[in-house]
Amino acid sequence: MSDNQLRLVWIYPDLLSTYGDQGNALVVERRARQRGLDVARLDVRSDQPIPTSGDIYLIGGGEDRPQRLAAERLRRDGHLYQAVQNGAIVFSVCAGYQILGHEFVNDLGQREPGLGLLDVVSVRGEGERCVGDVLGDIDPRLGLPPLTGFENHQGVTHLGPTARPFAQVRIGKGNGTGDGTEGAYNDTVFGTYMHGPVLARNPQIADLLLKLALDVNALPPIDDRWYEALRNERITAAQQPA
Repeated sequence: MSDNQLRLVWIYPDLLSTYGDQGNALVVERRARQRGLDVARLDVRSDQPIPTSGDIYLIGGGEDRPQRLAAERLRRDGHLYQAVQNGAIVFSVCAGYQILGHEFVNDLGQREPGLGLLDVVSVRGEGERCVGDVLGDIDPRLGLPPLTGFENHQGVTHLGPTARPFAQVRIGKGNGTGDGTEGAYNDTVFGTYMHGPVLARNPQIADLLLKLALDVNALPPIDDRWYEALRNERITAAQQPA
């Protein structure tokens, strides 16, 4: 942060904003303002350069062709990589998660280079599409309550040695590898397949991003009754028999 202003960057809403993922930007912005923070939010379209001075960058999901276009433009731009080198926090969902890895399979059936910000590789699954509510346990090192979300993807994402699983699923498919992992993260970059939007279902993840950006161990408490009501409803729904 500079001048006590939190800089929040929503990347390519014109390409990567499927399943209400723009709600993630709304949640982070709202929770920051509830703590009295001055927030400058910038929605960067795909024909605009990515700023390197952001504190938190959010990337959503998208269909196969927009995903390829987004990856091409982010590689050509190069500024997100530079922002991470500067210490920025990145939170990505679904197509955005795959883009942050080393490679994924694009809409042409070809291997498309990613940004290499996460040590993961994504391929296209051969089985049933992963669709439905998910319930899981987030890596205990992050100190967060159970994960709730909604997955809708055909991808299978394999983690390399420097990527940690974001969560272990109790219900759902997660990364699609059969090992129960969901998402991946390193110190400052996070990826997940969870929609919902995921930060509305899991506001404590939004708070984690804020704490990392602010370099603090705790934030002032706020009224979470609405969020907890949503969380409890979705967790209960996920546990109901199909």
